[in-house]
Amino acid sequence: QELRTLPYFRLYSCDMLASCEYIPQELFECYTESCEIYPVDDEEVPADIKQSDFDEHEFELDGWARWDMPSDDYYDTEQFPEDFTGYDGSEIWNFIHNRIGFHDEAVEGDEYDADNWKADFNKAVSGLHAMVSAQVVRGMAEKIESGEGLDPSSPWTDPRAEYDRRLGPQGETPEAVENLYFGMMLLLSAVKAARERLLEDCDNGKIGDDQAVEILRPILAHPLLDEPSIEAASRRLRTHASQDVNNLWEARMRTRDLMRVMNCVQCNKCRFHGKIGTLGLSTALQLVVGHRGTGCDVSKIHRVELAALVVTMGKFSRGIELCLSAQ
Repeated sequence: QELRTLPYFRLYSCDMLASCEYIPQELFECYTESCEIYPVDDEEVPADIKQSDFDEHEFELDGWARWDMPSDDYYDTEQFPEDFTGYDGSEIWNFIHNRIGFHDEAVEGDEYDADNWKADFNKAVSGLHAMVSAQVVRGMAEKIESGEGLDPSSPWTDPRAEYDRRLGPQGETPEAVENLYFGMMLLLSAVKAARERLLEDCDNGKIGDDQAVEILRPILAHPLLDEPSIEAASRRLRTHASQDVNNLWEARMRTRDLMRVMNCVQCNKCRFHGKIGTLGLSTALQLVVGHRGTGCDVSKIHRVELAALVVTMGKFSRGIELCLSAQ
C-alpha cells in the first residue's frame, strides 16, 4: 500500500472517454462520487513521468497489450482507490469469459486445468475476475464497517453472501480462489523477471527520491520472489506455450481485446482500475511467455506496464488476504 503513494506507481494517463466497441449498450450515467473520477492537476504529474510515457508509447501490431495513447490527463489511484460503487459489471465479465476466453477442443471438459496453454490463459483471466470480486466484497464490508452502509435498492447488501456467490467453493466459479492464486504466482514470477529493471530505475532516479527507493527495494528483496514454489504457474504456462509457439498470437490478440473491452465499463472508477489490472496481467504474460514461450526483453517494458504490474500484484495480494480471512 505504501508503494502506491509513489507517483511512478499511482499516476496513469488513461482514456476515460473511449467508446465501447464490443457490446450494444444503453448509456448509463454515473452521477455519484462513488464511480466518478477526475484528472489530477497538470503540475501534480512529474515531468519525467509524462515525458517517459510519451517517449515509450509505440504501436506494436502483435503486442500483448495496447495501452491508451498518453495525453495530459492523468488519473491517480491514490486519489481514486478501489471501492464498492454498486456498478454491475456482469455483462462485461460474461462477454470476457464467453467471447474472449478459449472454448475450443483444446480445453474441452476442463477450461481451467486442461493440459494446454489456452486453459492457462482462461485460468489467469478468471484469476483477474476473482481479484475484482474480492475488491467488491472488501468494499462492501468497509462501507458497512464505516457506518456509511449500502444502498438498500442494490441487489448486493450482504458481503458474506457475495463472497460465497462469487468466490466460494459452492459459488458460480468454484475454482475462483485457486485461479486467484494462479494469477498471483504469474505476477510474482513477472515481478521477479522485472526486478533488475526496477532496480535500475531506482538507481537512475526514475522511481523517485531516496525515500521512494527505500519503499521499493525491500519489496524487490522479499524472499517470496525467490521461493521456487511460486514458479509453478509460470513453468506450467511456459511448458505448454513452448509446445505450440506458432499459435500464441491467439493469446496476444485476446489480451488486447481484454484491454479494449474495459471501455465498455460504464463506471469510470471501475474502468480505470479494470484497465490497470488488465495491463498488469498482460505485462505478466509478456514477461513470462513473450512471443516464443521464453519471456521477453525486460528493457523494452514501458514505465506504465511496470507500474501496472506491481500495482496489480498488490491488488491480487489484497484479494488473497480477503479470501484467507473469509475461509
